[in-house]
Amino acid sequence: MAQIGIRFYQSLNDFLAPGLGDTEIIHNLERKASIKDMIESFNVPHPEVERIVVNGITVDFNYTVWDGDHIEVFPAGENFNGIPVLQLRVELSQPPLFVVDSNLGRLARYLRLLGFDCLYRNDYDDGAVAKIASEQQRVVLTRDRSLLKRRIIVHGYFVRADRPKIQTREVLKRFALYSLIRPLTRCTQCNGILIETGKKPIEHRLEPLTRQYYDKFLICPGCDRIYWQGSHSMRIKQLLDEFVDEKS
Repeated sequence: MAQIGIRFYQSLNDFLAPGLGDTEIIHNLERKASIKDMIESFNVPHPEVERIVVNGITVDFNYTVWDGDHIEVFPAGENFNGIPVLQLRVELSQPPLFVVDSNLGRLARYLRLLGFDCLYRNDYDDGAVAKIASEQQRVVLTRDRSLLKRRIIVHGYFVRADRPKIQTREVLKRFALYSLIRPLTRCTQCNGILIETGKKPIEHRLEPLTRQYYDKFLICPGCDRIYWQGSHSMRIKQLLDEFVDEKS
């Protein structure tokens, strides 16, 4: 029977069954298959893959696997030691645009707090997330492998952590976002860009003590939510410091 050898490197081993990581896997080739389908048969979603090397040559996802192929699959950030590189996808815009599935709402709020464009609704189904990602060239953030395997998704990341603060640090590190943080520039509720507003147009909406002690305000044109440097600002600053302190 036809056979191939395939090895996954670094973080891609997170997706493999026990005992298959950090070694070449000998696999029986039962039918003709694209290398994308072969990789995903091991539960590794294609957006997690940055480079594919077959018999010493980089290939793309359309490559058809043949008997005797030796395949190496790499995540982002791997050193390729001079091997000519074939790009698997267009490069991300900077800063990246995100769309988050319905199970990661707190992560979405934290990313917005840090100033990143992050679409989220708790009624998004997988089809909606994939469609938005494809049409708007957004990065899908999810803990659902099957969602990331959808062919129309180009950029995506499987969030490993299950706690929102750790998830946020993970995303900041994975996409090298620390230098792009712009806190309190987006609405945490709807993702709109905040703009400055005078006190007078919104004075009737303020609580008496807020009206008395604060003069600088931001407003979201999308949902009309008002922001100001109130008592919660210190808690927000502490939260931001937690994320920034992790960059080292």
